[in-house]
Amino acid sequence: MLTATTVINRRDLDFLLQDWLDLGALLKRPRFLAHDMETIVTTLDLAEKIAENEIAPYLRASDTDEPFLDSDGRVVVHPDVKRAVRLIAESGLFGSVFDAELGGAQLPNVVHFATMGILMSGGVAAASFMLLTVANARLISTCGNRAQIESFALSSIAGETMGTMCMSEPDAGSSLGDIKTRAVVEADDELGRRFRLRGAKMWISAADHDITDNIIHLVLAKTPDRDGRLPEGTGGISLFIVPSVLPNGERNDVAIAGLNHKLGYRGIPNCAVNFGEGAHRPLGSDGAIGWLVGEIGQGLPQMFQMMNEARVSVGLGAAMLAYRGYLLSVLYASERKQGRRPGVRGGPPVAIVEHTDVKRMLLAQKAYAEGGLALVLYSARLLDDELTAEDEATRKSSAALLALLTPITKSWPSEMTQSSLDLAIQIHGGAGYTRDFQVEQLYRDNRLNPIHEGTTGIQANDLVGRKIRRDGGASFRILRLRVQSTIEEAIRHERLQADARSLEAAWKSLDQAVELLMLEEAETLATANATPFLFAFGHAVVGWLWLDMALLCNRRLTASPGDGELAFYSGKLQACRYFAEYELPRVNAWLAPLFARTAIFDETTVAQLFAT
Repeated sequence: MLTATTVINRRDLDFLLQDWLDLGALLKRPRFLAHDMETIVTTLDLAEKIAENEIAPYLRASDTDEPFLDSDGRVVVHPDVKRAVRLIAESGLFGSVFDAELGGAQLPNVVHFATMGILMSGGVAAASFMLLTVANARLISTCGNRAQIESFALSSIAGETMGTMCMSEPDAGSSLGDIKTRAVVEADDELGRRFRLRGAKMWISAADHDITDNIIHLVLAKTPDRDGRLPEGTGGISLFIVPSVLPNGERNDVAIAGLNHKLGYRGIPNCAVNFGEGAHRPLGSDGAIGWLVGEIGQGLPQMFQMMNEARVSVGLGAAMLAYRGYLLSVLYASERKQGRRPGVRGGPPVAIVEHTDVKRMLLAQKAYAEGGLALVLYSARLLDDELTAEDEATRKSSAALLALLTPITKSWPSEMTQSSLDLAIQIHGGAGYTRDFQVEQLYRDNRLNPIHEGTTGIQANDLVGRKIRRDGGASFRILRLRVQSTIEEAIRHERLQADARSLEAAWKSLDQAVELLMLEEAETLATANATPFLFAFGHAVVGWLWLDMALLCNRRLTASPGDGELAFYSGKLQACRYFAEYELPRVNAWLAPLFARTAIFDETTVAQLFAT
């Protein structure tokens, strides 16, 4: 039964994992032989139980009672959030994807992301503690030395400590080449090269809290030359492990300068952090103690491993906010009675779900939410193929596709969820913009996602500059072959022909756009319309995923399913049809400025924007 705390329709998730992404075949690979579908179901059941019983009921409380700094300068989170996160950690879910030798469960990435998605549907802020800690421990376990892994990663995998990523600074923001945090070498010890760090970081989620005693910070900093000058650009950036509590139990010189009060995600603190500003002086010297990860100057490539994982996770969080909003809209529209069908003047009012315009909005929400979730889980499946596929060609093509799709996987759900939750508020009517209903909070929570881990504009420039132009279109061609295969198969089925033709037209327009981008000599023109290109590309990709899922649904419908199965599969066909008829036509509108080679933004002056 659908209730206000329902976080997932497990039939949707089973369809995506087992039927569409063929989880059963993945479990036959050597890395996952310790698991079967029963252990997967048990893991998902556990996440659902925590989400529905320990996170969703306290969603509003975590929003209204924000984290605060106590008299000792420590961040205190809401007790219900603290309890939920501790329960997630103690359940072993932090370690789901890690090697068994590191204390992990060695589950597939696609299962890990599905599990985290369930938790995010209950409350995205509470689940984000897990997001950061897992990504942090993965980076250390991949790039750190054995002593660093044993001292800092294993405790996070076990859920005993938690982690952060510390990149942005008050003046530099996303321009990481301009960071000023400096690290000066001090000595070598059993953990590697030890440095002293001084600097300030901003917008750091979970940089301090009372859920665990120790927090493992991964900090980007620059090492000065002999004259004390910091190198320019991103090539001089290195990565350091800076725990809030040192291995000897002494407090490191890491202090919270203040908390940022956010529009959403209020359950997880967002901090301004000072490193080495004298709040604590470990070992009798100024500066926070940190250990170099890998080599000097390799910090940004290393951190990109964590950032790319976090970007997929942000897309997941957005998709789950859309999904939860959709469930709440269906519940409200089914219970709220108002008005009558066209042409009917008397009789009792009907549930608003019967009204055509409400069906329009619900179908759009379904297409956005389930399409976004499919996109994220498809990307997670690509990661599993990159790491565990038996043949090298599959591993390479999966890595290339994942790199190409990461900007889309992060940005499309983030942007389209805002539209989806806008519809959720509209369906709720006047109740939707009150705090008596959850959809207004979900709307505020999601508004952070187009900014988290690289704004939509940054993702668009990455897509055009690195993933299309610098790649020479190679990854795009791999994707294009997969899309064309789906189109050609769908055209053979009468029920899907119109949808396939719509998708084919969208991708032909995208082909032309990519060709123009490849031939464009002026970098400013190539990136001038990168963001609308990203929107067009994202819609074309999700349209392809919907058609691919529709093929499977169509096959199931030919097998004379029961009433419940008939409604389930035909509902997904309707969502695919909606996307083909209403959403794919937007692709050409987004691409029109690119085809026109418009330079309106470069030609617009500051004076024109604000003339007095």
